[in-house]
Amino acid sequence: MAERRAAVKTAVEPDFLQFNDLACETVGGKVIFASDEWFAPAANLLKTDLVQQLLGCPCEFCKHHELRFPTCDECVSVQREPPQFIASAFTEFGKWMDGWETRRKRIPGQDWCIVQLGVPGLIFGFDVDTSFFTGNHSPYVSIQAGCLDKPPTFALEGDRTGMAASASQLAAVAKLGSEAWPELVCVSELKPGYSDCCHNYFRVTFNHRVTHLRLNMYPDGGIARLRVYGVGQRDWSSVSPHQDVDLVALTNGGVCLGYSDAHFGHPRNMIGLGRAVNMADGWETARRLDRPKHLKADQHGILQVPGWEWAVFRLGHPGVISSIEVDTNHFKGNFPDSCRIEACSLTPEEEAQCIRTRWNSGKWQVLLPPRKLRPHHRHLYSKAELTLSQPVSHIRLIISPDGGVSRLRLWGRPTPIAAAPANQQRPASKL
Repeated sequence: MAERRAAVKTAVEPDFLQFNDLACETVGGKVIFASDEWFAPAANLLKTDLVQQLLGCPCEFCKHHELRFPTCDECVSVQREPPQFIASAFTEFGKWMDGWETRRKRIPGQDWCIVQLGVPGLIFGFDVDTSFFTGNHSPYVSIQAGCLDKPPTFALEGDRTGMAASASQLAAVAKLGSEAWPELVCVSELKPGYSDCCHNYFRVTFNHRVTHLRLNMYPDGGIARLRVYGVGQRDWSSVSPHQDVDLVALTNGGVCLGYSDAHFGHPRNMIGLGRAVNMADGWETARRLDRPKHLKADQHGILQVPGWEWAVFRLGHPGVISSIEVDTNHFKGNFPDSCRIEACSLTPEEEAQCIRTRWNSGKWQVLLPPRKLRPHHRHLYSKAELTLSQPVSHIRLIISPDGGVSRLRLWGRPTPIAAAPANQQRPASKL
């Protein structure tokens, strides 16, 4: 009989990992400057780990090596995986690596790059991932932050492998004065890219909006990924009070503050951009073990089960919600039977109390009564189906008994508040 393997965690993960990645390529993050990209381009730092599978691709490299390797569009099959290592993969410049790797420096100085966040906002922590860089990782790193009124006009285009910054690129980036930006992470040692130590976590206390980062290597080497965890900030003064916006969207400052289970996918995925690319791009729980042996339904077809799963979100701005979208795209045999949504308005102090009690306290009111869900379907609920008409700041999505939801949209109008929006003034919550 097969033996069950217990998951082993070498250390407790920092609480800031529950926030959104503000720099990944799927939200528009990009590297706009890099001093050197000889072995592997800096753009790899922000990859969302969408890798390829061999699907009868005509590419000669894929045919020959029978490997999942990012060489052409024809063999793309989207799925989420960590950085990859392919022992036999080489380019004309040396060993192919799934990250950013510079040449061995033989001139004065150190290597660095500029990252433009896809979603400007408050940063609470970093993961500098050195996966597979075991004899070639950067020994030290520091990170600086800037808030630019206008994004720079220059950018990096095409495959940058084997290249270094040109004189014109160095002149353009010098105008940013990035060497004087505030330091979020001081010069710190990085661990090599073995599986038990590749994640180098750095907590940040910096209560200012950030649009760009300067990542410094000391003096050279490789880094697989840079994850920037925080909460987006939108300029709400530019939003018309008569305009409906998705108040919980990542890009508008929505953030997940708690959940009951995230066995197969984190609930923060539900507030991402666009529709989900697959099941891994949504929230999916394990199957509840308290499911009745024989399932029964009420007169509305909703299963009568004792348990449920939940996820709590703080809206990017308090507002009145007028319509809701619950999308079970890709969840065909594992969608929830039903859902309901509760809402409330909390002060920062009340939010902190709710977090301490794992959201067992609070003043929740029903926003959307229980609704039967369908597989692989976009469910739309109009104002007539909602039971609250006052402004709210937090919502709780409850699914029964378990399963997966790919996207959650809460359309409404932001309401005026006396102080700055909560997401623009409060420190990181202890999750």
